[in-house]
Amino acid sequence: MFIEPRVSRESHGHRRGWIEVICGSMFSGKTEELIRRLNRAKIARQKIEIFKPGIDKRYHEIDVVSHNENSIRSTPIDFAQDMLLLGGSCDVVGIDEAQFFDEGLAEVCVKLANSGVRVIAAGLDMDYLGKPFGPMPALMSVAEYVTKVHAICVVCGDIATYSFRSVTAESQVLLGETESYEARCRHCFLEGQKAKK
Repeated sequence: MFIEPRVSRESHGHRRGWIEVICGSMFSGKTEELIRRLNRAKIARQKIEIFKPGIDKRYHEIDVVSHNENSIRSTPIDFAQDMLLLGGSCDVVGIDEAQFFDEGLAEVCVKLANSGVRVIAAGLDMDYLGKPFGPMPALMSVAEYVTKVHAICVVCGDIATYSFRSVTAESQVLLGETESYEARCRHCFLEGQKAKK
């Protein structure tokens, strides 16, 4: 379990910001962990703002919702740059489905952290082909804390780190749930990819 760093202030009174990334495959609990951290910040009476990509309306138009149906109010946006305007005065900024944002996300998160904001971003580290997904590699490289969470392989029961697409579609972005994706370990993912050819 991730234990939040001790929040302190520098001797001259400025807030210290940092970046946390929660990554992993589908069904690994990324959003659940994001909501847990944000709720702890709310309990501590910190000012928070949560963003999600406007294209993600799977569970709710506005709320960030986990597979376990836990939810937290968010602001859907289309461009990472909008976070600077809407979240710059917050103590904590949460970002769900970070892989769907544009390549400017890492730079935006760095600017927020440099201004004293704690940034918590959750997203898929790999796409359905097992390749790095969107801005996630750049974001992980500038983060102080990276937590990789795991699912359970639906084929063999081992630790799963891959999101296997079970339907035929070529686009990198295909919003879906259990009807379109399965969590798989490396071996079962590779076997599934071979069977598709």
